[in-house]
Amino acid sequence: MKATQQLHDLGQSLWLDNITRDLLDNGTLKQYIDDLSVTGLTSNPTIFEHAISKSGAYDADIRRLMQTGISGEELFFELALQDLTRAADLFASVHERTAGIDGYVSLELSPLLAYDTRKSVSAAKFLHDKGNRPNLFIKIPGTSNGVPAIEESIANGIAINVTLLFSREQYLASAEAYMRGLERRVSAGFNPDVRSVASVFLSRWDGATMDKVSVTLRDKLGIAIGQQVYKAYRDMLESDRWQRLANFGARPQRLLFASTGTKDPKASDVLYINALAAPNTINTMPEKTLLAFSEHGNVTGVLPRNGGDCEPVLTNFRSAGIDLDKLAADLQSQGAKAFDESWSKLLEAIETKGKVLQGVA
Repeated sequence: MKATQQLHDLGQSLWLDNITRDLLDNGTLKQYIDDLSVTGLTSNPTIFEHAISKSGAYDADIRRLMQTGISGEELFFELALQDLTRAADLFASVHERTAGIDGYVSLELSPLLAYDTRKSVSAAKFLHDKGNRPNLFIKIPGTSNGVPAIEESIANGIAINVTLLFSREQYLASAEAYMRGLERRVSAGFNPDVRSVASVFLSRWDGATMDKVSVTLRDKLGIAIGQQVYKAYRDMLESDRWQRLANFGARPQRLLFASTGTKDPKASDVLYINALAAPNTINTMPEKTLLAFSEHGNVTGVLPRNGGDCEPVLTNFRSAGIDLDKLAADLQSQGAKAFDESWSKLLEAIETKGKVLQGVA
Protein backbone atom coordinates (compact mmCIF):
# COMPACT_ATOMS: atom_id res chain seq x y z
CA MET A 1 0.00 0.00 0.00
CA LYS A 2 1.28 3.48 -0.90
CA ALA A 3 2.31 5.69 2.00
CA THR A 4 -0.23 8.28 0.82
CA GLN A 5 -3.00 5.70 1.15
CA GLN A 6 -1.74 4.73 4.61
CA LEU A 7 -1.84 8.37 5.72
CA HIS A 8 -5.33 8.77 4.31
CA ASP A 9 -6.51 5.61 6.07
CA LEU A 10 -5.05 6.88 9.35
CA GLY A 11 -7.45 9.82 9.05
CA GLN A 12 -5.24 12.67 7.86
CA SER A 13 -6.23 14.49 4.69
CA LEU A 14 -3.57 14.99 2.02
CA TRP A 15 -3.96 18.25 0.14
CA LEU A 16 -1.86 19.57 -2.70
CA ASP A 17 -0.25 22.97 -2.13
CA ASN A 18 -0.28 23.95 -5.78
CA ILE A 19 -2.57 24.91 -8.64
CA THR A 20 -1.81 25.51 -12.30
CA ARG A 21 -4.00 25.30 -15.36
CA ASP A 22 -1.61 22.72 -16.77
CA LEU A 23 -2.30 20.44 -13.78
CA LEU A 24 -5.99 20.64 -14.64
CA ASP A 25 -5.67 20.43 -18.42
CA ASN A 26 -3.32 17.44 -18.57
CA GLY A 27 -5.19 15.40 -15.97
CA THR A 28 -2.41 15.40 -13.38
CA LEU A 29 -4.62 16.69 -10.56
CA LYS A 30 -7.21 14.00 -11.33
CA GLN A 31 -4.41 11.44 -11.24
CA TYR A 32 -3.27 12.67 -7.82
CA ILE A 33 -6.84 12.32 -6.56
CA ASP A 34 -7.18 8.80 -7.94
CA ASP A 35 -3.69 7.45 -7.23
CA LEU A 36 -2.26 9.47 -4.32
CA SER A 37 -5.34 9.98 -2.10
CA VAL A 38 -5.31 13.78 -2.54
CA THR A 39 -8.57 15.20 -1.21
CA GLY A 40 -8.08 18.97 -1.37
CA LEU A 41 -5.94 21.82 -2.62
CA THR A 42 -4.47 25.12 -1.41
CA SER A 43 -3.20 28.12 -3.35
CA ASN A 44 -1.57 31.44 -2.57
CA PRO A 45 -0.29 34.50 -4.49
CA THR A 46 3.18 32.98 -4.94
CA ILE A 47 1.74 29.81 -6.49
CA PHE A 48 -0.41 31.77 -8.92
CA GLU A 49 2.40 34.15 -9.79
CA HIS A 50 4.57 31.20 -10.83
CA ALA A 51 1.70 29.51 -12.66
CA ILE A 52 0.67 32.52 -14.74
CA SER A 53 4.11 33.99 -15.46
CA LYS A 54 5.71 30.67 -16.46
CA SER A 55 2.92 29.17 -18.55
CA GLY A 56 1.17 30.02 -21.79
CA ALA A 57 -2.00 28.26 -20.60
CA TYR A 58 -3.53 31.55 -19.43
CA ASP A 59 -2.64 33.64 -22.47
CA ALA A 60 -5.90 33.32 -24.38
CA ASP A 61 -8.01 34.24 -21.35
CA ILE A 62 -5.75 37.16 -20.42
CA ARG A 63 -6.07 38.57 -23.92
CA ARG A 64 -9.84 38.01 -24.02
CA LEU A 65 -10.47 39.55 -20.61
CA MET A 66 -8.26 42.56 -21.30
CA GLN A 67 -10.16 43.20 -24.53
CA THR A 68 -13.34 43.50 -22.42
CA GLY A 69 -11.69 46.15 -20.22
CA ILE A 70 -10.86 43.92 -17.25
CA SER A 71 -7.40 44.31 -15.72
CA GLY A 72 -5.40 44.11 -12.50
CA GLU A 73 -6.85 42.31 -9.50
CA GLU A 74 -10.21 41.81 -11.18
CA LEU A 75 -8.56 39.98 -14.07
CA PHE A 76 -6.49 37.82 -11.70
CA PHE A 77 -9.52 36.71 -9.71
CA GLU A 78 -11.31 35.77 -12.93
CA LEU A 79 -8.37 33.54 -13.86
CA ALA A 80 -7.96 32.11 -10.36
CA LEU A 81 -11.63 31.29 -9.97
CA GLN A 82 -11.67 29.55 -13.34
CA ASP A 83 -8.94 27.22 -12.05
CA LEU A 84 -10.27 26.80 -8.55
CA THR A 85 -13.87 26.11 -9.54
CA ARG A 86 -12.61 23.40 -11.91
CA ALA A 87 -10.55 21.95 -9.07
CA ALA A 88 -13.51 22.25 -6.68
CA ASP A 89 -15.62 20.25 -9.10
CA LEU A 90 -12.96 17.51 -9.17
CA PHE A 91 -13.16 17.34 -5.37
CA ALA A 92 -16.96 17.57 -5.25
CA SER A 93 -17.44 13.84 -4.74
CA VAL A 94 -14.98 13.90 -1.82
CA HIS A 95 -16.83 16.86 -0.33
CA GLU A 96 -20.15 15.06 -0.61
CA ARG A 97 -18.83 11.70 0.60
CA THR A 98 -17.31 13.27 3.74
CA ALA A 99 -20.42 15.34 4.53
CA GLY A 100 -18.57 18.59 3.88
CA ILE A 101 -15.51 17.82 6.01
CA ASP A 102 -13.04 17.40 3.16
CA GLY A 103 -12.63 18.15 -0.54
CA TYR A 104 -11.87 21.89 -0.38
CA VAL A 105 -9.92 24.34 -2.50
CA SER A 106 -8.69 27.73 -1.21
CA LEU A 107 -8.44 31.23 -2.66
CA GLU A 108 -6.46 34.00 -0.96
CA LEU A 109 -7.79 37.50 -0.54
CA SER A 110 -5.71 40.31 -1.96
CA PRO A 111 -2.81 40.88 0.47
CA LEU A 112 -3.47 44.60 0.04
CA LEU A 113 -6.54 44.14 2.26
CA ALA A 114 -4.57 42.62 5.15
CA TYR A 115 -4.93 45.73 7.32
CA ASP A 116 -8.53 46.59 6.46
CA THR A 117 -11.06 44.42 8.29
CA ARG A 118 -14.16 45.88 6.65
CA LYS A 119 -12.86 45.48 3.11
CA SER A 120 -11.55 41.98 3.88
CA VAL A 121 -15.00 40.88 5.06
CA SER A 122 -16.65 42.41 2.00
CA ALA A 123 -14.13 40.84 -0.40
CA ALA A 124 -14.41 37.43 1.27
CA LYS A 125 -18.17 37.42 0.74
CA PHE A 126 -17.89 38.69 -2.83
CA LEU A 127 -15.32 36.06 -3.87
CA HIS A 128 -17.09 33.23 -2.06
CA ASP A 129 -20.37 34.14 -3.77
CA LYS A 130 -18.65 34.57 -7.15
CA GLY A 131 -16.93 31.17 -6.84
CA ASN A 132 -20.32 29.66 -6.00
CA ARG A 133 -18.96 26.34 -4.77
CA PRO A 134 -19.74 24.79 -1.35
CA ASN A 135 -16.16 23.51 -1.14
CA LEU A 136 -14.38 26.84 -1.66
CA PHE A 137 -12.44 28.36 1.25
CA ILE A 138 -11.47 32.02 1.30
CA LYS A 139 -8.06 32.54 2.92
CA ILE A 140 -7.64 35.29 5.50
CA PRO A 141 -4.35 35.73 7.40
CA GLY A 142 -4.46 35.11 11.14
CA THR A 143 -2.78 38.45 11.90
CA SER A 144 -4.05 40.88 14.52
CA ASN A 145 -5.90 42.70 11.73
CA GLY A 146 -7.12 39.49 10.16
CA VAL A 147 -8.66 37.97 13.32
CA PRO A 148 -11.72 40.29 13.41
CA ALA A 149 -12.26 39.67 9.69
CA ILE A 150 -12.23 35.92 10.37
CA GLU A 151 -14.85 36.25 13.11
CA GLU A 152 -17.07 38.49 10.98
CA SER A 153 -16.77 36.24 7.91
CA ILE A 154 -17.66 33.12 9.91
CA ALA A 155 -20.63 34.97 11.42
CA ASN A 156 -21.65 35.76 7.82
CA GLY A 157 -21.51 32.05 6.91
CA ILE A 158 -18.35 32.22 4.76
CA ALA A 159 -16.00 29.21 4.86
CA ILE A 160 -12.53 30.45 5.87
CA ASN A 161 -9.01 29.04 5.64
CA VAL A 162 -7.02 30.95 8.26
CA THR A 163 -3.52 31.30 6.88
CA LEU A 164 -0.09 32.50 8.08
CA LEU A 165 -0.28 30.99 11.57
CA PHE A 166 3.08 30.19 13.12
CA SER A 167 2.51 29.48 16.81
CA ARG A 168 0.14 28.05 19.37
CA GLU A 169 -0.88 31.54 20.44
CA GLN A 170 -1.64 32.63 16.87
CA TYR A 171 -3.58 29.40 16.33
CA LEU A 172 -5.62 29.92 19.51
CA ALA A 173 -6.48 33.47 18.42
CA SER A 174 -7.88 32.09 15.15
CA ALA A 175 -9.79 29.34 16.98
CA GLU A 176 -11.28 31.95 19.31
CA ALA A 177 -12.35 34.05 16.32
CA TYR A 178 -13.94 30.98 14.74
CA MET A 179 -15.86 30.13 17.90
CA ARG A 180 -16.99 33.73 18.41
CA GLY A 181 -18.34 33.79 14.86
CA LEU A 182 -20.21 30.54 15.44
CA GLU A 183 -21.58 31.72 18.80
CA ARG A 184 -22.96 34.81 17.10
CA ARG A 185 -24.73 32.58 14.60
CA VAL A 186 -26.20 30.45 17.38
CA SER A 187 -27.40 33.55 19.24
CA ALA A 188 -29.03 34.84 16.05
CA GLY A 189 -30.75 31.51 15.41
CA PHE A 190 -28.61 30.61 12.38
CA ASN A 191 -27.04 27.28 11.51
CA PRO A 192 -23.50 27.17 12.99
CA ASP A 193 -22.27 24.61 10.46
CA VAL A 194 -19.73 26.94 8.83
CA ARG A 195 -16.46 25.23 7.92
CA SER A 196 -12.92 26.46 8.53
CA VAL A 197 -9.34 25.26 8.72
CA ALA A 198 -6.41 26.79 10.62
CA SER A 199 -3.15 26.62 8.64
CA VAL A 200 0.01 26.45 10.77
CA PHE A 201 3.28 26.97 8.87
CA LEU A 202 6.17 24.75 9.98
CA SER A 203 9.29 24.55 7.83
CA ARG A 204 9.97 28.28 8.01
CA TRP A 205 10.80 27.85 11.70
CA ASP A 206 13.67 25.55 10.78
CA GLY A 207 14.74 27.70 7.86
CA ALA A 208 15.08 30.65 10.24
CA THR A 209 17.08 28.79 12.91
CA MET A 210 19.13 26.06 11.23
CA ASP A 211 22.28 28.19 11.20
CA LYS A 212 21.74 29.52 14.72
CA VAL A 213 21.55 26.30 16.74
CA SER A 214 23.62 23.17 17.26
CA VAL A 215 23.37 20.18 14.93
CA THR A 216 21.39 18.31 17.60
CA LEU A 217 18.60 20.91 17.40
CA ARG A 218 18.63 21.40 13.64
CA ASP A 219 15.28 20.68 11.93
CA LYS A 220 13.47 19.99 15.21
CA LEU A 221 11.70 23.31 15.82
CA GLY A 222 9.02 23.12 13.14
CA ILE A 223 7.91 19.68 14.29
CA ALA A 224 7.86 20.77 17.94
CA ILE A 225 5.67 23.76 17.06
CA GLY A 226 3.35 21.43 15.12
CA GLN A 227 3.13 19.10 18.12
CA GLN A 228 2.42 21.98 20.50
CA VAL A 229 -0.34 23.35 18.28
CA TYR A 230 -1.83 19.87 17.88
CA LYS A 231 -2.13 19.52 21.66
CA ALA A 232 -3.85 22.92 21.84
CA TYR A 233 -6.18 21.81 19.01
CA ARG A 234 -7.16 18.63 20.85
CA ASP A 235 -7.61 20.54 24.12
CA MET A 236 -9.88 23.04 22.39
CA LEU A 237 -12.07 20.30 20.90
CA GLU A 238 -12.55 18.81 24.37
CA SER A 239 -13.41 22.14 26.02
CA ASP A 240 -16.86 22.83 27.42
CA ARG A 241 -17.16 25.84 25.13
CA TRP A 242 -16.63 23.76 22.01
CA GLN A 243 -18.87 20.93 23.23
CA ARG A 244 -21.69 23.44 23.60
CA LEU A 245 -21.19 24.63 20.02
CA ALA A 246 -21.03 21.05 18.76
CA ASN A 247 -24.37 20.42 20.45
CA PHE A 248 -25.86 23.12 18.22
CA GLY A 249 -24.42 21.47 15.09
CA ALA A 250 -21.02 23.17 14.71
CA ARG A 251 -18.14 21.27 13.16
CA PRO A 252 -14.48 21.65 14.20
CA GLN A 253 -12.12 24.13 12.60
CA ARG A 254 -9.66 21.51 11.38
CA LEU A 255 -5.94 21.91 11.96
CA LEU A 256 -3.90 22.12 8.76
CA PHE A 257 -0.13 21.63 8.67
CA ALA A 258 1.29 23.94 5.98
CA SER A 259 4.76 24.82 4.71
CA THR A 260 5.72 21.16 4.87
CA GLY A 261 8.37 21.19 2.14
CA THR A 262 11.77 20.59 3.76
CA LYS A 263 14.05 23.64 3.66
CA ASP A 264 17.25 21.86 4.77
CA PRO A 265 18.94 19.99 1.89
CA LYS A 266 20.59 17.71 4.46
CA ALA A 267 17.27 16.58 5.96
CA SER A 268 14.66 14.11 4.76
CA ASP A 269 12.45 15.51 2.02
CA VAL A 270 9.40 14.08 3.84
CA LEU A 271 10.47 15.19 7.32
CA TYR A 272 7.26 16.98 8.28
CA ILE A 273 4.95 14.40 6.71
CA ASN A 274 6.37 11.42 8.59
CA ALA A 275 6.46 13.30 11.89
CA LEU A 276 2.99 14.89 11.89
CA ALA A 277 0.62 12.08 10.97
CA ALA A 278 -2.58 12.68 12.97
CA PRO A 279 -6.27 11.88 12.43
CA ASN A 280 -8.75 14.71 11.84
CA THR A 281 -6.02 17.00 10.54
CA ILE A 282 -4.76 18.06 7.10
CA ASN A 283 -1.27 18.19 5.62
CA THR A 284 -1.02 20.35 2.51
CA MET A 285 2.11 19.42 0.56
CA PRO A 286 4.07 20.98 -2.26
CA GLU A 287 3.89 18.80 -5.34
CA LYS A 288 7.51 17.70 -4.97
CA THR A 289 6.91 16.63 -1.35
CA LEU A 290 3.71 14.76 -2.23
CA LEU A 291 5.51 12.76 -4.91
CA ALA A 292 8.46 12.06 -2.62
CA PHE A 293 6.16 10.83 0.14
CA SER A 294 4.31 8.56 -2.28
CA GLU A 295 7.64 7.04 -3.32
CA HIS A 296 9.48 6.58 -0.03
CA GLY A 297 7.32 7.94 2.79
CA ASN A 298 6.64 5.92 5.89
CA VAL A 299 3.71 6.07 8.30
CA THR A 300 5.12 4.64 11.52
CA GLY A 301 2.87 6.13 14.17
CA VAL A 302 0.46 8.82 15.22
CA LEU A 303 1.26 12.27 16.59
CA PRO A 304 0.88 12.01 20.41
CA ARG A 305 -2.29 13.53 21.79
CA ASN A 306 -0.25 15.40 24.42
CA GLY A 307 2.25 16.86 21.95
CA GLY A 308 4.96 14.33 22.74
CA ASP A 309 8.32 15.86 23.60
CA CYS A 310 7.54 19.31 22.22
CA GLU A 311 7.95 21.26 25.47
CA PRO A 312 11.49 19.99 26.28
CA VAL A 313 12.49 20.65 22.66
CA LEU A 314 11.11 24.19 22.79
CA THR A 315 12.91 24.77 26.09
CA ASN A 316 16.16 23.69 24.43
CA PHE A 317 15.65 26.28 21.70
CA ARG A 318 14.98 29.01 24.26
CA SER A 319 18.15 27.97 26.10
CA ALA A 320 20.01 28.29 22.78
CA GLY A 321 18.96 31.94 22.61
CA ILE A 322 15.93 31.66 20.29
CA ASP A 323 13.11 34.04 21.30
CA LEU A 324 10.18 31.95 20.11
CA ASP A 325 7.52 34.62 20.61
CA LYS A 326 9.49 37.20 18.67
CA LEU A 327 10.34 34.71 15.93
CA ALA A 328 6.66 33.74 15.55
CA ALA A 329 5.74 37.40 15.07
CA ASP A 330 8.64 37.93 12.67
CA LEU A 331 7.74 34.86 10.60
CA GLN A 332 4.14 35.99 10.31
CA SER A 333 5.21 39.48 9.28
CA GLN A 334 7.73 38.10 6.77
CA GLY A 335 5.12 35.72 5.37
CA ALA A 336 2.68 38.57 4.82
CA LYS A 337 5.41 40.66 3.19
CA ALA A 338 6.36 37.77 0.87
CA PHE A 339 2.75 37.48 -0.27
CA ASP A 340 2.66 41.25 -0.86
CA GLU A 341 5.73 40.95 -3.08
CA SER A 342 4.32 37.96 -4.97
CA TRP A 343 1.05 39.86 -5.44
CA SER A 344 2.88 42.78 -7.01
CA LYS A 345 4.85 40.44 -9.28
CA LEU A 346 1.66 38.61 -10.19
CA LEU A 347 -0.21 41.74 -11.25
CA GLU A 348 2.87 43.01 -13.08
CA ALA A 349 3.22 39.69 -14.94
CA ILE A 350 -0.43 39.77 -15.99
CA GLU A 351 -0.18 43.38 -17.18
CA THR A 352 3.04 42.76 -19.13
CA LYS A 353 1.76 39.57 -20.69
CA GLY A 354 -1.55 41.22 -21.56
CA LYS A 355 0.14 44.07 -23.39
CA VAL A 356 2.25 41.67 -25.39
CA LEU A 357 -0.73 39.50 -26.26
CA GLN A 358 -2.87 42.45 -27.30
CA GLY A 359 -0.01 43.60 -29.50
CA VAL A 360 0.07 40.16 -31.16
CA ALA A 361 -3.67 40.28 -31.67
